[in-house]
Amino acid sequence: MLQQSLTALRDDLERVVGKDYVLSTPVQLALYECDAETMDVARPDMVVLPLTTEQVSRVVKLANKYNIPFTARGAATGLSGGATTIYGGLSIVLTRMTRILEICPKDMVARVEAGVTNLAVSHAAAPFDLYFAPDPSSQSASTIGGNLAENSGGAHTLKYGMTIHHVLSATVVLPNGDVTTFGGRAKDKLSLDLLGVFVGSEGTIGIATEATVRLLQRSRAVETMLAYFPEVSAGGQAVSKIVAEGVVPAAMEMIDKLTLNAVEDYLQMGLNRDAGALLIVELDGPPESIKVQREIVEECVNKNGAISLSWAKDADERAKIWKARKTSFGALGRIAPNGYVLDGVIPRSKLKEAIETIDLIGKKHDLLIANVYHAGDGNLHPCLLYHKDNEEEVRRVMLAGREILEMCVALGGTLSGEHGIGIEKVHEMPIAFSEMELTSMGWVKQAFDDKGISNPGKIIPQLKSCGESGMRPLLRHKLLGGC
Repeated sequence: MLQQSLTALRDDLERVVGKDYVLSTPVQLALYECDAETMDVARPDMVVLPLTTEQVSRVVKLANKYNIPFTARGAATGLSGGATTIYGGLSIVLTRMTRILEICPKDMVARVEAGVTNLAVSHAAAPFDLYFAPDPSSQSASTIGGNLAENSGGAHTLKYGMTIHHVLSATVVLPNGDVTTFGGRAKDKLSLDLLGVFVGSEGTIGIATEATVRLLQRSRAVETMLAYFPEVSAGGQAVSKIVAEGVVPAAMEMIDKLTLNAVEDYLQMGLNRDAGALLIVELDGPPESIKVQREIVEECVNKNGAISLSWAKDADERAKIWKARKTSFGALGRIAPNGYVLDGVIPRSKLKEAIETIDLIGKKHDLLIANVYHAGDGNLHPCLLYHKDNEEEVRRVMLAGREILEMCVALGGTLSGEHGIGIEKVHEMPIAFSEMELTSMGWVKQAFDDKGISNPGKIIPQLKSCGESGMRPLLRHKLLGGC
């Protein structure tokens, strides 16, 4: 992009959002060169922070005027590089859009702007005994706009589903700058399900600026169990047995010995360091139902060789148990400075086989792999620990990650449960989808974005090489080839 065009664009953007909210110095831009997937770095040419839907619309129209790509960005907690501007251009940051516009307890909905966090929605709904169900580990920071883009999940996905199950409508700025609404406040809408197409599209067909989300009534009772097993596979068998017995817990989460010990080093909360795995099972609903489910869960856990189990006595103990799970990835920083977190999905019945294969892949590539699982729905989160300044080690991490994703698909699963494809898994898309399926996805993209400037290079593999397409060379291209 010529400097003259950049100067003209900056002047136009400043007239839209104000001079303080257009960033263009190298130091400023460096803060926006990646999201939580730090392996891939590409600096935008400019960052703009709009305050309203109208401003987002005007910014996108300017991107069209100058024919430059743009990428929406929220809190950047994403783990697949979805917010990384791999073609440069504009990073449109929505973190100023933090208004909770409405909480309606009668209809059990909230209307919020894209920069509102998951936790903020639940806090605003709490006086009405309501809450917003999607709860990724980053829920205190992750934003609703990002949730829609990635179709986020979380620990309670097993029972309550993904973001798509909790969104009624979205105000969307289309790639040409027009503003529209997908979905509606009513639960059923007799039209094409464009909301279903949009949620999970990772900003490739538009930018969500506002959403109406469904709120849930808080459960009458909650019981949370912590159990230890001699090995992860035994815990996996217990998980499969619990579901087979007809119990659908609110959550079933598991961490391995390496992660358990990192958490204990960090929190000093008295976890059993000798255990091979820690399993969390949470039940919610009417007390009468929980009583029956609790007996079934205990039986399944004990029959599969649990070392011990205990139930939280109160909300404080429950919070302590969940803190062990939700701080697990951060605690791994005590072992290595960098971690590459995958989120492939497998059938629950294949959990034992997947665990064993991941261990073999780690040994093959001489890597330390910590494992955290949304065990109830088969969503694996192997964390490959490494040192980013060691390029040979980084290359092994990338190769191992690819093999783990290939394994997930081979076992009947898929590439992502909640993190999205982004740039992290885009080259693996042909493993899971046929050429015709990928072409069809391209048609959808083109129907919304005929210029190809809305978060280009994400989800759908590009046929051209980086230099031909304008994509900025990434570390993964350097180490694995392709640029």
